Amino acid sequence: MLRSLALKAFSMTLLATTATSVTALEGTQSGSAYEFSFSAIDGKPMPLNAYKGKALLVVNTASFCGFTQQYKGLQALYDKYEDKGLVVIGVPSNDFGGQEPGSATQIKDFCEGAFGITFPLTEKVPVTGEAAHPFYKWAATTLGPKSAPGWNFHKYLVARDGRIVKSFYSGVAPDSTELIAAVEAELAKGPAETATQ
Repeated sequence: MLRSLALKAFSMTLLATTATSVTALEGTQSGSAYEFSFSAIDGKPMPLNAYKGKALLVVNTASFCGFTQQYKGLQALYDKYEDKGLVVIGVPSNDFGGQEPGSATQIKDFCEGAFGITFPLTEKVPVTGEAAHPFYKWAATTLGPKSAPGWNFHKYLVARDGRIVKSFYSGVAPDSTELIAAVEAELAKGPAETATQ
């Protein structure tokens, strides 16, 4: 009970203090999100280049967090903008507070059962430190160390051409004006032309 209250208080503190974003500067990036690959939660390969021409919202998630209810908003965002070219990608991680302890099957069942999640989920991976997934190392290097996830439900917005555009801290809800405006701005640019493979 005390641990639960402490975690809730910590989450509320984060909500109050980190509802801001970090934006990439034009011309300072190297590489592309399309160079990275995850494994899907069912174990199948999940290369990000499969989403070329789409805008991506990559979110590190957890099942037992004060922000877990953001799954509802993420699904609503996906439902609203999928046809316009948005892909939400959930990246389960146990990095913060041990709040994603389950197996892939448990995580998948929870997401689908409790929130009706239909957007892609990756396998559980670290998102911080030396063990972080290469996408997360690249994102933090590109936008700077202050853009690295500090808690669950940190969000990265990737443009249709693979550039990383913005980082949104956990307290920025999926239905926030700031996040929706950024997503709509990227979607308005239209599908990017991609090289023939």
